[in-house]
Parts: sequence; C-alpha cells; structure tokens
Amino acid sequence: MGLSFRKTLIASAIIAASTLSQGILAKPVKVTEVEGISEYRLDNGLRVLLFPDVTQETVTVNVTYQVGSKHENYGETGMAHLLEHLVFKGSPKHKDIPKELSEHGARPNGTTWTDRTNYFETFNATEKNIDWALDMEADRMVNSFIAQKDLDSEMTVVRNEFERGENSPYNVLAKRVMASAYSWHNYGKSTIGARSDIENVSIDRLKAFYKKYYQPDNATLIVAGKFELKDMLKKVEAAFGPIPKPERVIEPLYTQEPAQDGEKLVTVRRVGDVQVYLMAYHVPAGSHEDFAALEVLSGIMSETPRGRLHQEVVEKKLATQSYGFNFQWAEPGLMMYGLVVDKAEDLNKAIDASHSVLENLAKTPITKKEVERTKRKLIKNFELGFNSSESVALELSEWLGMGDWRLLFLNRDRIETVSVEDVQRVAEKYLTRNNRTAGRYLPAETPERVEIPAVASVSDMLKDYKGRKAVSAGEVFDASFDNIDKRTDNFTIAKDLKVSLLPKKTRGESVEFYMSLNLGDEKSLMSKSNIGSATASLLMHGTSKYTREQLQDEFDKLKSSVSIGGGATGIGIRANTKRENLPKVIELVAHVLKEANFDSKEFDQYKAKTKVNLEQSMQNPQSLVFREYSRRHRQVSQDHPHYVPTFDESLTRLEALKLEDIKSFHELFYGSQFGEIAIVGDFDEKAIRKQLKTLFADWKPKTDYQRIERAYKAVDNKAQQFNTPDKENAVFAATISLPINDDHQDSPALVLGNYMLGGGFLNSRLATKLRQEDGLSYSAGSFLNQSELDNRSALGIYAICAPQNLAKVEAGVKEVLQKVIDSGFTEEEIASAKSGYLQQRKIARSKDDELAPALGNNAYLKRNMQWSKDFEAKIESLTAKDIHDVMKRYLGIKEFAILTGADFSKTK
Repeated sequence: MGLSFRKTLIASAIIAASTLSQGILAKPVKVTEVEGISEYRLDNGLRVLLFPDVTQETVTVNVTYQVGSKHENYGETGMAHLLEHLVFKGSPKHKDIPKELSEHGARPNGTTWTDRTNYFETFNATEKNIDWALDMEADRMVNSFIAQKDLDSEMTVVRNEFERGENSPYNVLAKRVMASAYSWHNYGKSTIGARSDIENVSIDRLKAFYKKYYQPDNATLIVAGKFELKDMLKKVEAAFGPIPKPERVIEPLYTQEPAQDGEKLVTVRRVGDVQVYLMAYHVPAGSHEDFAALEVLSGIMSETPRGRLHQEVVEKKLATQSYGFNFQWAEPGLMMYGLVVDKAEDLNKAIDASHSVLENLAKTPITKKEVERTKRKLIKNFELGFNSSESVALELSEWLGMGDWRLLFLNRDRIETVSVEDVQRVAEKYLTRNNRTAGRYLPAETPERVEIPAVASVSDMLKDYKGRKAVSAGEVFDASFDNIDKRTDNFTIAKDLKVSLLPKKTRGESVEFYMSLNLGDEKSLMSKSNIGSATASLLMHGTSKYTREQLQDEFDKLKSSVSIGGGATGIGIRANTKRENLPKVIELVAHVLKEANFDSKEFDQYKAKTKVNLEQSMQNPQSLVFREYSRRHRQVSQDHPHYVPTFDESLTRLEALKLEDIKSFHELFYGSQFGEIAIVGDFDEKAIRKQLKTLFADWKPKTDYQRIERAYKAVDNKAQQFNTPDKENAVFAATISLPINDDHQDSPALVLGNYMLGGGFLNSRLATKLRQEDGLSYSAGSFLNQSELDNRSALGIYAICAPQNLAKVEAGVKEVLQKVIDSGFTEEEIASAKSGYLQQRKIARSKDDELAPALGNNAYLKRNMQWSKDFEAKIESLTAKDIHDVMKRYLGIKEFAILTGADFSKTK
C-alpha cells in the first residue's frame, strides 16, 4: 500500500467506518459507453464502470472515492491516508480483510492522493471471488471498524511510513518546494501529512471524515476483467444497491491559489552525498485544454537522452541526472523539473543552465521533430497500457480524481492534435521566472503574474463525447498447466538457444517478448563482474546505426516498450509491443545486442550517474543493509563473478573502469548460442520462427557458456550495524541459508511456511505482530529465494521502523520465529495460505508479461509446466505436521544474521 504520487513523492496505504441499512435495490441505469467501458448509475448515486475483457483470467475490482488530502482541515493533514489504513481493519461481515485478501489470492492495495482515494484487488475470475470482493467493498464502504485500538497501532505504522520518506533527499526537498509553491491551497501539503497531525488526530475526526466521504454518491466502482456484463450488473446491484443515499451534502471546495508574483527559493540542509535541485511551475488542471501541450512540453524538456535538460545540463557534465513530470490534478497543479548533481560539483552552474533551457524558449523555439517524437511516445504508452484491462482499471482512478474518467480518452485525443505552436505557447506562458518556485524576491517594474485559467465544467465538456472503436478483445485463454504446455511450441536454434512460442489472440493484439543470453564461465569471467554490468547498462545507449536518442525514437515508432539489464553472467531483454510491429522490434533488439557502439560520451555519463547513486546509497540504511545481505550469501573471492562488493569497493572499481574493458567484454562474451527466447501473445508463429533462426543462428560468442555452480554455505551469523546519521527511518533484516533447492522434498513445506511467516498480505505472522498488533513497522515480512539447480536457499526477514524501535522489532521477530518453531501453524492458517498462494500463482501464469519469462526459465531448467503442476499438488497435500517439521528442521534463531541500519544516536 502506498501514496500514489502519480510520478513520484511520498507514501500511502489503508481503511474506514459507518452503517449499512437495507433499502430498495437500486437498478443500474446506463449513462454512457466509451471504447469498451460502460458507465452505469445506481439510485444511491454510485457510479459503476464495467470493462469486460475475455482475454484475462482475472478480475480487478477498484473502488475510488472522491476524497483526498486536499479535503483535510487544520490539524488533519495525513488523515485521508491514515483513514485508508483503517479501512483495511475490517467490517462486521468481513472482520479480517487482510486474511480474506490472502485467502482469495488477491493482489490488493489502497492508495491516497490529492483528489481521490482508492482500494483495489485483482484475483482469479471465479464466481466465488467476484461475489466476495463486491460484498467486501460494499460492506467496508459504510461499515468499516474505525476504532481507537486500530488507530493506536496504525498511527505508528503510518508514522514509520512518514519516516521512510524522510530518508529520501528528493522526497524531503519536494515536500518543501510544494509547500512553498502553494500559499493557500491544500495541494501544498504532503499527502502523508505532518508528523504531529499523524500522532494526534482523534478517532472522532476520522469517523466524521469517513462518514462524510465514504458513501455511494461520492464513489465509483470499477470492475475490469473476465465477466459477463449482465451478470456483473446483477452482482453489483445486489452488493451495493441496498446502501442508502446519504442525506448530507458535500459542499464544494472554493480555495484558489492566486497568481504567483515572484520566484521563490527553498533550502534544505541535511546530511547526505548528493545535491538535488527542483523547479516547480504552476500549470492548469489536468482537464484543461492546455494540459496536453504541457505533457508534450514535459517530454521534450525532460526525457533521457533526447530531452533538452539532459542534452544541455547532463551531457555538458553540469549534472548527473535530469528529470521532469507534471502533477495532473483536478485543480491547477505543478510542472516539476529536477537535477541531481555530484556533491563535489558546482550546483549554481547547473541551476543557471537549467533556467536558461526552460525559460529561454522564445530564443530557442520548440521544433516539429521534438513535438512529433514526444507525441508518438505518449500515444504509444497509452495504447500499450490499454492492452491490459487491469492497468486501465487502476488508471481510471487518476482521471476520476480529475473530474471524469472519460478525460483519459479526451486527453489522448488532445495529445494527437497538439501542434508546435501549442507547445511553444504554453512553454512561453508557464515557464517563466515569476511562476517558478526556486528563486529570490526582486522588485519588478511591471507585474509578471501568470493567471492560471480555470475549467468551467468538466461534465459539460464531456457531455457528448463518444470516443472511438474499442480495442480488439482477443480470445478466452485457459491458463492451466496442461493447456500452456499444449499451446507452447519448443525448439532449439544453433547450439543451445532454446525457444518457446505461445501464440494466442490478445487484447489490442499485444505480444510479450523475452530473451536471456547466458555468458562465459567461471575462469573467463574472473574480475569482470562490474564490466559485465556496465556493458549491459550501456547497450541501449546507442549502436553503429543509431544514437541513444534515435534508438528510443525507433522503439517509440514501433509502439514498443523495451528494457535490457544484466551483468557478467547473463543479460535479459523484455519487450512489449503489437503483432504488426513484433518482427521489427526483434530485428532492432538483435541490432542493439550485436552492434552497440559504447560511445565515450555515454560512458562518461554512466560513470558519473553511477558514482552519485553509489555515494547516495552509502547514506541509505536500506541500501547498506541489503547490500550486506547479498554479501553474506555470496561468500567467494573478490575477483569471482558472483562476488558482491561493498559500496566503497564499487566506487573503486567504477573509477578504474575503462571504455576499452566494455568493448572487449562485448566482443568476447556476447552471442546467441546459449540462451532462451519466449514469446507469448498475438504473432505469426511461422514468420517469427524463420526470423529468429535468421537473426540468431550464427551469432557466436568467442567464449562458450558454462554455468557457475554455487555450493551451499552457512551464512556468517555475526550481527552488523550501519550508522546513517540524520536518517529518520531504520531498517532491520535477518537472514539464514538453507541446504535445499526448489526440487527438494522439503521445498513445498518451506515455501508455504514462509508465506505464512511473512510472505502473504498484512495477515502474515510477522506483519500481524509488527504492524497490526504492535504498530512498529509500516513494512514487515519475509522472503525465500531458492536455487533451482544448486542445493541452496536463502530466507530473509525485513522490517522498517523508527530507530528507537529497533530493539522491539528484533524482539518481535524472534518471538514470531520461536512460536513457529515451537508450535507451527494452525489448520485455519494453512487452509487460508494454500488458497491465497495457489491463486496468486494462477494469476501469475495468466499474465503474458509473467508467463513469457516463466517459459524462458523453464527452457533453461529443462522443465515444462508439469513441474509447476506437480509442485502445486504437493502444496495442496501439505499437513500442519509437514510444515511444522520442516520449519523446525531448518530454522534456528541463533543461526540468523541480524543486520541493521539507522541513526543510532536516535535509538536511545
């Protein structure tokens, strides 16, 4: 759970109260339909958006309330978010919501933002699950337990979330800049709230806030996924129809921010290793007609590597990173730009250069090429996002917060018609000194205020909007193990490039491409781990044919999203595109892999950015703790490919890294003779088979691949502390190594035991103890990493907390572990865990972007889906004794290594 900052910022989470009384069922009345999404209205005022998608095996239920942090009063900052937490605490018919979410295998969350709050869960598309989700959301809409005992524990959890945000230099600075940018409007107050308000707000205020805003006439129910429209309407009517329409009236907010009459400057001084500079410019509401041009402008200015800020500031080595985004809100918001600068460099030079880039566009006008390129990327992202009904269901919350869900489509239409003149006009209008928060007060001869235009009526604007033809729906696909195996075509290219193809009809003709290349052997890769990582990072930075900028343009033209990452022993490539573009995307990916040119300028930027990131990590308790976690499980020599260096060692290696090393690594190790390819979605199988053989059959590396084995070694259990001065949040971790892999007879019991220990939603043993009961940690749980080929596993436990609570967290973790070792789990816990865990696995294999890498991994392991089928059958057959025996056998409290990071001056 977290605060949806739409592009970045602070935090979020959970919960609320009232009373459900029976009434006459409200018949749904159809209001409108746009591109496959239908809107209905119940008599009690509830808006209902239905988006059937037969290609999915899941359903997403998302309830959005028209209330956010802007609705809070004095002394109530953060209350909307705190209430979100409390709404997960239960209701009369659903007393333990986290437990129910886990039992149904849901992927849930709740988020709070400025204009809206939403609660959602994605689950397997069964009648039982759908009925449960609708009933649960209806009951907690007006009947949630908004209780003092829950506030007592959850307040400290939210405070911990606040403290986590205080560890981030960006978050801290962003809160100060926004507070300065708004003199009167509540947009200037962070959604997480003030610490004092979080600590002191009364339960009566929370109840009043809940009763006022959590009502059907202030909410929209969104259901997307696999269902029949008529059946879903009946279910919605049965679940939500009995809720009466409230008699209270929500008065409209009327505070408006006046035009800014001079630049402002905020300075924050804290311990750290990086300089950050932010610029905020007031802009109209997200529904205003200027906003499409502002989105295009933001891309032109802030994208990497083709954005003007990057080219004029980063490429000239005045900063290591630049970025920008817009807050698209119901009322006038902000356009933000930022720079990250090495602590040893002159920040003023970067500031002057950024002002020149942003506020001098009359002399350096926007070009048609820039506009068309950015529009192409924005439209591509829209179309790819619309291929997933789940993504659309969640995205609609943001547009509902702005006034109407149809703004999503209107905004797309507006972007398509944006001209060079439009972008130039909004740039000169809004990017001005007097509209910038980051400056000094200076007298002026004439007023330079920027009056922000208002939107008269969003509903009138969209009254007759019809949208376009709905995206192609695709086929109903059975995501069973047997059907996946039956539909998958497996074959091998060249020496050992394994290919798995699963063609099927999908929404929007989408297709997922996955490829992994396995590199080198233990001897040849000695002392090359950082070289391999740098090589993978720089692949997308330019080729023999395209610059980094041109390469991004080409992928955008193909409406594809492509990522490449990896290290010395292998790399992975992910791509999402459409049927018609897949051949060209694969061809371009092959070109990138084979002909990356490793430009010296890009190499210098990579080193500078990586250096700043490493230095920043050295002051981050979470980074320090989990770097040490990885080091404890990689007990090898410093030159071994699997060695994990300290941050100091990483800086030393980075300094010594040469461009010639990267070019040599690519020439020596890269090739397609050893790897896996998996494609899932809408594509021409015959044509793709032929293309893959043509592109990859003859590309041979100079060094053959040989998997590097990793034998089991017990973790060094010596405790270690990392002191991080001036950090508000602390991190706790505990870890142990186990001598089994995922094929071991004890693996199923260990997997389900870990799921109940700390892997499920908020009802795991660790989350229940540290968050629900003791209120010590916003985030607490455990994870299990099992090798498929070596007899080794790693179990880790984590929690964040205030520094002064570290000892309590450690005691709580040990108490939970001891109870598991002594008495195991109850039959009820096990039944719930089996249901939730197995449904989550079904969701994973029903999603193409998760199924493609799973098929690739199966090919590497020489498995098919029958292995997973057998594994799940073993999970299903587990007894309480099976799990208890395994947990007792492998878990010993004294064998865990305890790792902590904090400002230890605050622990006393």
